[in-house]
Amino acid sequence: MFKTKMTELFGIKHPIMLAGMNWITDPNLVATVCNAGGLGILATARYTPDELRKCIREIKSLTDKPFGINQMLLMPGAQEAIKIAIEEKVPVLNYTLGKPWFIDQVHAYGGKVLGTTALAKHAVKAEQLGCDAIVITGHEAAAHGADATSLVLIPTVASQVKIPIIAAGGFYDGRGLAAALSLGADGISMGTRFMLTRESLLHENFKQLCLEASEQDTLYDTVFDGMPGRALKSKGAIVLTKRGFPVIDAFKGAMQIKNMLKLSMAQFVGLSFKMMSADDESSPLWVQARQAAGVPKHLKGMYEGDKEEGVLFAGQCIGDIHDLPTCVELIDRVIKEAQEAVKNTSAKMQA
Repeated sequence: MFKTKMTELFGIKHPIMLAGMNWITDPNLVATVCNAGGLGILATARYTPDELRKCIREIKSLTDKPFGINQMLLMPGAQEAIKIAIEEKVPVLNYTLGKPWFIDQVHAYGGKVLGTTALAKHAVKAEQLGCDAIVITGHEAAAHGADATSLVLIPTVASQVKIPIIAAGGFYDGRGLAAALSLGADGISMGTRFMLTRESLLHENFKQLCLEASEQDTLYDTVFDGMPGRALKSKGAIVLTKRGFPVIDAFKGAMQIKNMLKLSMAQFVGLSFKMMSADDESSPLWVQARQAAGVPKHLKGMYEGDKEEGVLFAGQCIGDIHDLPTCVELIDRVIKEAQEAVKNTSAKMQA
């Protein structure tokens, strides 16, 4: 067992977090990770407000352990989702892309606020705003890491903040956990590795594509959703990197998102203007168009297993992932491997 500031802060057994992966995490996966001793995070993007409340209550029925939700603050329904999470007294509110106006409300019932960023300056700002911990995301990560790798980013942030740090980007086994702790982190967040478990709802076609991939088989580009992001080198992803601006796909995707989230046209347009005018992390119209065009292709990959058009965010760690364990098996393995890694490193230093 590893006792760190992360385990103490959240009241969990192991310093391992399930990344709040949009469209992938569901109540079962979240609760399973929690029951195995980690911190499960539910991403909210796929849910309407009523569905989110139902999911939160379902998680509570499946586990009595701490869990959280992940909310992108510039996305549709963010304020309503945060309001519901506070009403339901969700233990951990994890946010990205925006300023957390709700910290005092969460602290009032004993909850914790966890900020996710890929830049050291944003980690410092999160601490100044009152966050209890931060997730810092390296370049190796699936989806939206920035330019700095975890090897550089973790100690850089650790030298600038005092709150607990959860390292994300390239972590999938016990050696990574031991390394993260050595670099100054207090635990790790795993997305791609939990995505490749038996409990994950990712389509089997894309699970197999990931298992067959090497560490070279990802693409880092802005075409997948408008922001720099890393995806599996699938046929659909390669096509996107070679296409021009997706005007028609953007319109179709936007209407699909609008309908999925049950927004009126006025609400949808208002959201677009809000995203363009955000202070620190605004989304220009062309970025929003890429996001709208990308969502249907991500859904084709995750849920339909469409190898021709589907796209899947995946980290570089897929190159050393070769099986589909249960979450319990995975977490137990990571802890044992980390203990062995620490022991081996200590032996080398004494030699």
